[in-house]
This record gives sequence, structure tokens and C-alpha cells, in this order.
Amino acid sequence: MNVRARQRERTREALLRESRRLFATRGYGEVSLSEIVDAAGVTKGALYHLFQSKAELFRAVLEQVQQEVSRMVAETADAEEDVWARFTAGCRAFLTASTAPDVQRIMLVDGPAVLGWNEWRAMDESGSASHLADVINELIREGVIAPQPVAPLTHLLSGAMNEAALWLAASGDPEGGLADVWPPLATMLDALRVD
Repeated sequence: MNVRARQRERTREALLRESRRLFATRGYGEVSLSEIVDAAGVTKGALYHLFQSKAELFRAVLEQVQQEVSRMVAETADAEEDVWARFTAGCRAFLTASTAPDVQRIMLVDGPAVLGWNEWRAMDESGSASHLADVINELIREGVIAPQPVAPLTHLLSGAMNEAALWLAASGDPEGGLADVWPPLATMLDALRVD
């Protein structure tokens, strides 16, 4: 990598790091581009060389957050041998990750508001929903749940978990709320089992 490419990558990392910190603590609407470039120690020209707008910068931050959550969910789920345990561990890991204040603010509150529901859903689908569909396919193949169309079930379960995460974000006590949310969600998931 040449010097210019390394500098560009360092600038991008600084912008993502500082905009994520600012968006997480104050929210997208309360943060100006001037604040972001000042915090990152770069010029507006450098920002516009990498991102066309504040919304595009936010989208990159949201992608980063979603990738981290997806990675954490996959690592937690993949640690389980049994496919059902993998499925439920992944669902619980998603809810646990969503209790982090920066995840709540960026992914659940500002994400849909800034990008719109369609783009937010498309990003969700390419990340965690894709992993969820893989696990559902495996559950069907192994006869743990009845054969059925995977896409609608994935959307229904993803929607239930996203709504639970939004409820946790609004509850004022996300960690305590997790203890209230998990039992009914686990009961709902258990209803899918054929055995």
C-alpha cells in the first residue's frame, strides 16, 4: 500500500471512529460535519473526498456497527454444537448486543430514521438476516422445525427480534429489560419445534 492509500485509510478510520462516537452519544441530527472533521483532525475536503454527504458517512458507520453485531452473533451461535442451541444462542446474542447504547442509537434509532426503512431493512437483510436464514435452513434440513418457506419465516423472526431490540432501546433499562424480553421470545421460538 502506498503512502497516499495509507493516509486515505487513516483518514477514513478517524472519520468513522469520531463520527461513530458523536452519533452514539448525541444522535445523528445533533452532530454537524464541522464537529466530525474537527474531532477527526481532518478537513471537510478530506471528508468529501471519502464520503459524499453526512448521510453516506452515517451509512458507513451503521455498516460497521451491523458487521460487529453480526460477527458477535455468529461467533456466539457457532460456539454451539447443537443446531437448536446455535439458533437460540444467536437470537439471544443479537438481543444482548442491542443493549449496548451505541448499537441502540446508531442501528436501531437513527438507522431507520436517517436511511429510511427500505434501505435499513436491505442492510439488515444482507447482514444478520442472511445468517438467520442459513440457520433456519439447517433447522428444516435436520427436521427440528417443519419444512416451510424460509424467506417469510426469516423476515418474521428478524422483525420480532428487531422489535424486541427497539423495545429494549426505549425501555430505559435495556439490560434489565432483556430478562423480561427473552422468556416470551424463547417461548415463541420453541413453538416452531416439531419435537
